[in-house]
This record gives sequence, C-alpha cells and structure tokens, in this order.
Amino acid sequence: MEQTRHECFRSAWVLWPSSFMLLLLMLSSSAGSSASQFATPTAESTTDRLSLRSFKTLLSDPSGALTSWDNASLHFCRWRGVTCRTHGGEPRVTGLNLESLQLEGKLSPSLANLTLLRRLCLGSNSLEGSIPQELGFLSHLRTLNLSNNQLGGMIPNSLFQNCSRLQIFSLSHNNMNGTIPRNLSNCSELQVIGLDQNKLRGDIPTDLGSLPKLRELVMWNNLLQGGIPPEIGNLASLTGLYLGGNQLTGAIPAAVGNLSSLAHLDLSNSTLVGDIPAAIWNLTSLRQLVLWSNKLTGAIPSDIGNLVSLTTLFLHYNQLTGTIPSEIGNLVNLTVCVLGGNHLVGTIPRSLGSLHSLDALILGSNGLQARDAAEWSFLDSLANCTHLRILDISKNDLSGMLPKSIANLSRSLEELDIGGNQIAGSIAEEIGNLISLTKITMWYNLLGGAIPATLGRPSGLGRVNLGGNHLVGEIPATLGNLTRLNILVLATNELHGSIPPSLGKCPLNILNLDSNRLNGTVPVQIFDIPSLTKLNISRNLLTGVLPSEIGNLRNTQSIDASDNRLSGRLPSGIAGCQVLEILCIGGNYFQGPIPSSFSQLKGLRVLDISSNDLSGHIPDFLGSFNMTYLNLSYNDLDGEVPKDGIFANASAFSVVGNRKLCGGIPELRLPSCPSEEKSSSAKLIAIVSVVGGILCVTFLISVLVACYRLRKSSRLSSVTSRIEEQHRRVSFAELLRATNEFSPANLIGKGSFGSSYRGIMDWEDHKEVAVKVLNLQQTGAVRSFMAECEALRNVRHRNLVKILTSCSGVDFGGNDFKALVFEFLPSGSLDEWLHPPERDERGSSRVLSLGQRLNISIDVASALDYLHRHVPTPIVHCDLKPSNVLLDDDMVAHVGDFGLARFVGKSSQRSTNSVTLKGSIGYAAPEYGMGHKVSVQGDVYSYGMLLLEMFTAKRPTDDGFKEGLNLHRYVERALPKHVVEIIDPNLSLGGGEGEACRSSPSANESSMRAVECIASVLRVGVSCSKGSPKERMQMEDVIRELHDIKDAFLGSTLLRA
Repeated sequence: MEQTRHECFRSAWVLWPSSFMLLLLMLSSSAGSSASQFATPTAESTTDRLSLRSFKTLLSDPSGALTSWDNASLHFCRWRGVTCRTHGGEPRVTGLNLESLQLEGKLSPSLANLTLLRRLCLGSNSLEGSIPQELGFLSHLRTLNLSNNQLGGMIPNSLFQNCSRLQIFSLSHNNMNGTIPRNLSNCSELQVIGLDQNKLRGDIPTDLGSLPKLRELVMWNNLLQGGIPPEIGNLASLTGLYLGGNQLTGAIPAAVGNLSSLAHLDLSNSTLVGDIPAAIWNLTSLRQLVLWSNKLTGAIPSDIGNLVSLTTLFLHYNQLTGTIPSEIGNLVNLTVCVLGGNHLVGTIPRSLGSLHSLDALILGSNGLQARDAAEWSFLDSLANCTHLRILDISKNDLSGMLPKSIANLSRSLEELDIGGNQIAGSIAEEIGNLISLTKITMWYNLLGGAIPATLGRPSGLGRVNLGGNHLVGEIPATLGNLTRLNILVLATNELHGSIPPSLGKCPLNILNLDSNRLNGTVPVQIFDIPSLTKLNISRNLLTGVLPSEIGNLRNTQSIDASDNRLSGRLPSGIAGCQVLEILCIGGNYFQGPIPSSFSQLKGLRVLDISSNDLSGHIPDFLGSFNMTYLNLSYNDLDGEVPKDGIFANASAFSVVGNRKLCGGIPELRLPSCPSEEKSSSAKLIAIVSVVGGILCVTFLISVLVACYRLRKSSRLSSVTSRIEEQHRRVSFAELLRATNEFSPANLIGKGSFGSSYRGIMDWEDHKEVAVKVLNLQQTGAVRSFMAECEALRNVRHRNLVKILTSCSGVDFGGNDFKALVFEFLPSGSLDEWLHPPERDERGSSRVLSLGQRLNISIDVASALDYLHRHVPTPIVHCDLKPSNVLLDDDMVAHVGDFGLARFVGKSSQRSTNSVTLKGSIGYAAPEYGMGHKVSVQGDVYSYGMLLLEMFTAKRPTDDGFKEGLNLHRYVERALPKHVVEIIDPNLSLGGGEGEACRSSPSANESSMRAVECIASVLRVGVSCSKGSPKERMQMEDVIRELHDIKDAFLGSTLLRA
C-alpha cells in the first residue's frame, strides 16, 4: 500500500511544471524543522505542508484569517481550517475547510498533492480563475464545495475520473461555462450535485440517471437547453430536482412521476409545454411544486388533492385552463398558492378556507368570476385563514358588489389587491380593522362612495392605489396619519374638496391625484416632502399660484400640474428641483416670462408649458438641454425661435399659437425676424409710412367697390381666399405640371369626393406635396371642399395633416377646378399598414409593432382632443377611419380628410344630422343613423372602432360579423381571458422593437405583459364604441389612459399613472 501511494504521488508530480517544483523546494528550505509534539515528518507529511503553503501563496487574505499558517512553530495540522488524521503513524491532511473567510485569488494545483484529502470546502469566498485539472487526482475526495465564488472556465472532465468516493459536488454561484461533463456516471456515490447560478450551456447529460444514490440535483439559472431527459426518472433516491431558470423545451417527462421520494420539484422559468404529467399529482411526498413561467397547458385536475404534503404551489404565468378544483382544499399544509397569469375560469372555491396555514393566495390575471353573493362567498371562507398575509385577485372578471366581509379577513393581512376588475359597491368603514395592511390596491373598478376615514388606521400602510373608480367626497385627512405611506394613487375618480395638508406628513415617493375635481390651492406642505419623486395633480380645478416652496422638492423627477386653473408667474424657486426630468404645467393661466432660473434644470427631458398666457422671448438655454419633448404652444411668446438643440428637430417641439414669434428652422414656416438695419433708418420708415398710407386708402376704396360689386359672391370664394391669404397661391397649371398631368402613376388615393395625387413642386420648404382634386360632378363635393377649407384654415396641430394652400379656378377647358394641397406623408395611410398586401415592392412585409400602434393611438386621440376642446369652436371630424390617418417618416400619425367636418355650436350647423352626414359604414356612430345631431361623441365612437381595428386587424365591415355580431361585441366577448385569440396575428408581442417574441424561449414574461397591454387598450376601444353616447369616454380621458398603458408596458421608472 505504501508503494502504491508513492506511485500515485509521483504520477501527479510529473504533471507539474518545473517552476512549481522549484517553488516547493524553496518553501521547504525556508520552513526549517520546527519543534512540535508530532513525530519527525515523513515525505508524505512534508508534502502536505508544502502543498498547503503553496496553495496560500496564490491567495490574498485581507481579513487575516490565515494568520496561523504563517506561524513556523505551529504544526500545519493546527492551522485554521486544516483537519488531519493519522495514517501510517503520521498525520495527514484529510480536510480543508476555509468557507466564508473573504479569501481572494486563484486555486493552486498543489492541492492535488494532498492525496488523502476527503473534504475540500472553499465556498463563499472571492476565488477566481479556473479549476485546476489536477484536482482530479484526489481519489479520496468525498466533498468538493467551491460554491459562491467567481470561478470561471469549463468544468474539468478530470474531476470525474477518480471520483468513486465523491458524495457532494457543488460549484453553485460561480461563472462556470461550457457544458456539463458526460462522465458523471463514474461517481456512483454522488448524493448532491450543485451547479446552479452559472453559465453552463448544452443539454442535461442522460448519464445522470445512473446515479442511484443522488438526493439533490440543482442546476437552476443556467443556459441549459433541450429537453429534460426521461432517465432522471431512474433516480429513486432523489428528493430535490431543481432545473428552473434555463431554456429547457419540450414536455415534462412522465417519468418524473416515478420519483416517489421527491419533495422539491422546480422546473420554472423555461419554455416547457404540454400538460403537467398525471403521475406528478400522485407524488404524496412532494412539498414544493414550482412550475411557473412556462407554456404548460391543460387543466388542474382534482387529483391535486393527493398532494397532502404540499406547502408551496407555484403554477403562475402558464397557459392553464379550466377551473380551480375544490379538492385544493385538501392541501392542509399549503402556505403559498400562486396560480396567477393563466386562463383559469369559473368561481373561486370556498374550500380554500380550509387551508388554515395559508400565507399567500395569488390568483390575479385570470378569468375568474364572481357575480353575486353566493359566488363571493369564498371571501367569507378565507376569514378562516388566520395566517393569510397576501391576497391577490386582481385582473379577473369579478363583478357585483364588494362584500363587507372583506374587512373580516385575517388581522395578519399585509397585501390586498383586487384591482382591474368590475367590482361595484363601496369600501367598507371596517377596512380599517385590517391593521397589518402594508398595501391596498383597488384600482380600475366601479367602486363608488367615499374613501373611509378608517383607512388611516393601519400604521404600516405604505401603498394605496384606489385610482380609476367612481369615488366621491373628500380625501380623508386621516391619511396623513400613515407615517409609512410612500405611494398614494387616487387618480381618475370624482373626488372634490381640497388636498389635505396632512399628506405632507407622509414619506411619499409618489402622489397621484390627477383627473378628479379637487379645488382650492395646492398646500405648501406637499412641497415639503423630501422623499417625493413623482407628483401628479393634473386635470383638477386647483387655483392659486405655485408657491416658491416647490423648490424644496429636490428629489422629485416628475411634476404634472397641467389642466388646472393655476395662475400667477412661474415660480423661479422651481430651480431647486435639481433632479427634475418632467415638468408639465400646461393648460393653466400662468403669466409673465419663462424664468431665467429654469436654466438650472439641467436634467429636464420633457417640458410642457403650453396653453398659458406666458410672454417674452424663448430663452436660448432651452436649446442646451438634452430634451426629448418641448411644448411652448398657445402662449403669447415673441421674438426669435432658437435653432439649437431641440429647436433643430421640428417633431420634438411645438410653438404654434404664438403669433409674435419669428425665425427658427424653415419647417416652422414663421416670418423672418426684422433686421436692425431696417429698423434704424427713420427716413426710410417715414417714406414707407407715407406711401403705405396712400396705398392703404387706395386699397380700401378698391375693396369697398369690390365688395359692392361682389356682395352676392359665394361663401366658397370667401373661404378659399382666406386659405390663399394665409398660404402661397398656386395655379391649375402648376398643379397639372407637378402631378404629371394628374397621371395615374401619381395617384395615391381615392375618396368619396375626389382623388389625391403625389406632386413635385419647386418650393423651398416642400418639394413633395399631396394634391386633392375635387370631383365637382359628385354631389356634395363643393360642400366637402368648403368644409375642409373652413376646418383647416385656423387649426394647427402636430397630429393633423397640414394644408399648404388651395386652388379654386378653372382648368384649360374652362371647367371649374378646385383642389387642396397638403404636405406629403410618405409612409402612407394607417389602413395600408393594418391591411397590407403580402409583400411590398422591396419584397418585405410591413407590420406595425406594438409600440408603434400605441404611439399612433395616442397621436390620433390627441388630434381629436385638440379639435374637440382646444379650438375656439369645437370641430367634429365625422369621418375618422384608418384610411384618413396618414403616417410620416417617423411613423407619427396625422389625421386628414375633413370633407365631412362640422363645427359644433354654429347656428348654421345646428340642424345638421346624419341624413346629410353618412360618414363611413362601420365607423359612423349608430345615433347618426337615427337622425341625431353631430357631436364630439360621434368621433369618440369612430375612434373606438379604429382602436379595435388597430389591434385585431378586423375591419368593422368584416364578412364574419353577422347576425348581430359586430367588432365591438367581438372584442367585448373576448375580454379578458381570450384576448390572445383575437390579436392581429401579424403583431409581434415583444414591444416597440418588433422582435418575434412569440417564438423566443426567453420572452414568455414579455409576451404576457404585451397581452395585458393590448387587453387594456381594447378595453378603452370598447368603452369608446359603446352604443349610448353618454357611456363613451372623453378624449382627454382616453389620452391619459393610453399614456398610462404605454408607460406600464414599457416599465417606465417615472410612472405617469
């Protein structure tokens, strides 16, 4: 035996480089022969000591944990972490345990010279580099634990060549890459394999199935691919199987059901498909079943009641269908039950109340129902779950009245989420009895009544979201008692009264009170909350000034106080908001100049101060900011528009409605600013004044004569002349030449009253134009021309098609000729994108991404809101449909074709009804067919149908809509649980970048978010297209909700909701 041991040592030694041998000799000479109680060391004992010393030379020991190793008088068997046993009369190293000592450095091959080593435990340090192949010579090794380090490279195959005694092998939480070695079957004594939290690739070796003593197989969070090998079903001793967080595909092998000793099964966060094998429901030893975030289908069977030992059930984010079986109540040991994000339907079983140990019940994002008291009785039964801390039944199909028994839930309840349903009723006063609450969310339901003052009772309440309901009354001042409240969302309700100053005592991060009827001034206490990062008080009736104390919000990133009745000057103290990124205070009555102190807001990305009464110049410093959006429109600003920074991008800023501005980039088409030389010549001014006076008198006399002679001329001439006065003049000959004699090759569209052509002009600011030529033989064409001229001559908005000029005259044959000239939008109409041919001329298909559709939806809504609310006389478009929405190079939407537009409120239009305004079939509001007057709610209906078409690719006139079924009912029936079945099949669910995420193994969660986003948009479309005009949404609410949906989908760090 002694001879064999020496041979083993020599065979290992010849693998080492000569420099390493020299190092050992140097260490030997420096160590000396220390006196100790141990006998004179043999060659083997000396080698152990030198190997340990060599191992230490590659380490850094910042905490001094290995100080004892430097004591020359101390035998190496007494060094920290070293365990020895007597072998052949001499002490030999059999264990090295240096876990959690903050050691740094690399592993030395000299460890392979500890030939009798049984335990090598170096976990939870900061070791790096690769694992030496020489460790494969440690044939006595029973435990190898190198977990929780920074080791990299591939796992050496040599580790499994002499591993007949190896029982525990762990490289967890490192940076190992490559594949898992295929010779693990040599290690027949293996009981634990830990390879989790690495970067291992390839498939799972099938020879793992030949390890009869294996108890735990831990490989979660790697990059493993392929299927789960059925051979795993041979591991009769297995108690823990952890393969989650990989890229595994295929079905779960039925052989997993053979693992009768299995207590922990984690196959989560992969792309496994198919039904859960029936045999798994018979594993009575199972305590944890973790299968979340896959693509598993089928129903949860009643056999789930067999898993009597189960404590944890994670089946969320799959595609499970059917109902929740009542037998789930047999799982008396269950503490966590998470079934959210599936397609479960039916009622919530009362048997859940039998789970007395239940800690968390999460059933959100399904299609579960509750209509009446009987179906809501599950809530009564949950009162028996006295340990319940988390209850989430959000985003289901729950309706009816909210039972007051919700206040009878466990006093231990910390999180309650019932948002995203259709629950009516009121919030019971007794809700304050849930004294352990830290989070309560009831957003987007139909709840009415007042917010109970008792909600200020749970001292640990940190998050309250009651937005999107019909709550009335005042905000309770008792909410100011919540000393841990960091998120308060009460947006989109019908709350009135003032904002309680007591909220200033709460450590709020987010305060969102937008879209209510709050009045009075903004309390200064709100501006003294140092933790506030987002403040939204927009769309209320707030008055007074913004106090200088607003500058105290030094950590606030977003402030939205738009659409109120605030007045006074913009507070210069706002410069104290050092991290402010978004400032929206448009739609108020602010006056005076833009303060110079705004120049200190270096991080500003979005600034909207539109629709106020601001005056003075546009500060140059705004051009130095790295902004993405700037809105200065509809104020009284004057002077030159800067050209630097954001002012160089016409699509990123707006200055419309400021009549005194000049200069700027050519796209603005503003007048040139007067030069100093002209203004300095008094003589020239005097001459011009005299001559001008004479010309004015002459012109005035001429006008009077002309008016007398032409007083019976048509209203059409008046309208077109106003268009021509505001814009350049153009003749029939110019248009004929620009369109190549109205060549069919230049035809870009046909409508009810004419055709549109692409034209080439020699104008400096517009080389390409769209020419709409009216077919005057068509009844109503002249009226359409007049309507479009009248509607477009005084409106300007980034989402409306810009009219450049008009032409009203005769052609070369003496026939009447009328045309409108618009800017040319090269990306075509929305209709062409939603219903494209198979391929375009370049051979590629044109498909709008989800992000683009969201942006277009907001663009069109913004255009309608402008027409309905922000012009002197509201304009109703009357013919909104995808073919009348045009897209520019940046895919920004512009609403066009105002041939049927009407002014609401003008006496000449009050009798106009749908008899003369047929609109387009499928998009026209149903009340128009019954002779009702034109209204903005008719446009809302058309918008709703357009929105539904955008995300389903179904036209309202689709052949499939028969026997009372229409697009509105088609979508309404699919909400919420069958949305994925009606989504445009060409729509990628990966967001704005257009990736094909349906097939990407890692995109399951992203796709789920996309489907939720689309479902939310479709709800808006359904609300807009209701049969009764009174039930339809307002466009301002549509815009707000679509922004909220978009922000939620993109995961914005600055919430807008």
